[in-house]
Amino acid sequence: MTKNEFPGWHGTTIIGVRKGDEVVVAGDGQVSLGQTVIKGTARKVRRLSPGGYDVVAGFAGSTADAFTLLERLEAKLEATPGQLARASVELAKDWRTDKYLQKLEAMLIVTDGTDLFVITGAGDVLEPEHDIAAIGSGGNFALAAARGLFDSDRDAEAVARDAMQIAADICVYTNGNLTVEKIGK
Repeated sequence: MTKNEFPGWHGTTIIGVRKGDEVVVAGDGQVSLGQTVIKGTARKVRRLSPGGYDVVAGFAGSTADAFTLLERLEAKLEATPGQLARASVELAKDWRTDKYLQKLEAMLIVTDGTDLFVITGAGDVLEPEHDIAAIGSGGNFALAAARGLFDSDRDAEAVARDAMQIAADICVYTNGNLTVEKIGK
């Protein structure tokens, strides 16, 4: 099949919410091929502990590509322990300039409980406005919902869970099977 004929993989929503002294990264479990749900219980949010420092990462896109990027991020974090911003920039530089990495199709949300970043293959390391980041097929739905819920009395986890539920109700590529990782300052 040519790339144009292939129906394409869809189905990820990842959100990161920083509120108070905690940051939560939540991801749904759906992976779809065209109009078919292939798996509903994928785990796209992971806790990494390179050098003894906890980092939570969520990914959207190709799973194999995302795992390659997570391995590279871990190596960068081991080289610069406790410096998520530096490791993220180094990963983004490699991703942008390395001919092998340039072909990877994924995005990451990463946090160490203090910083919250979106890392893209375009060489971007973005610190989101309003302490909310979202990626994937239902990312814009989750982002809008979280921004609407943010000023309520809900904590970061409740905002993330409620926003993901709203996204799952709207986006056909998002489901309610959540993986949630919390990390505090």
